[in-house]
Amino acid sequence: MSGQEGREGGTISDRMSRIEQMCVERGLKMTGQRRLIARVLSESEDHPDVEELYRRAVALDNRVSVATVYRTVRLLEEKGILERRDFGGGRARFDPADRGIHHHLIDVDTGNVIEFSDAEHDALAREIAARLGFELVQLRLEIFGRRR
Repeated sequence: MSGQEGREGGTISDRMSRIEQMCVERGLKMTGQRRLIARVLSESEDHPDVEELYRRAVALDNRVSVATVYRTVRLLEEKGILERRDFGGGRARFDPADRGIHHHLIDVDTGNVIEFSDAEHDALAREIAARLGFELVQLRLEIFGRRR
């Protein structure tokens, strides 16, 4: 089914970005500009800050204001759709909350962020929490490094 089919031919989710789907599931009203910002976020393979989101959105629709991007990002964060990350550099960056458990290696020279998973590290974190009498509910690892 293509995204061009009518309501009879496909489901709404066939035409929505994954961030937009999360918004609808949480009962958010989806304006055209929110849909655009959700699409830009869904298509991002990096961790953009608000200014970068704005640049990408305005390239698609020059009617988008930076204030709208800030408000939308704040709302998506409040609803648990986006997670704020602080990778240094003085600007918050954002990560969709649906990406599952993963960690970040931040290149301190370039600001590039490499996502990775490590089952051994995750198991060790659970073991440490259990040893201290806790159940692990969230795990976040951010490693800052420099290429040799």
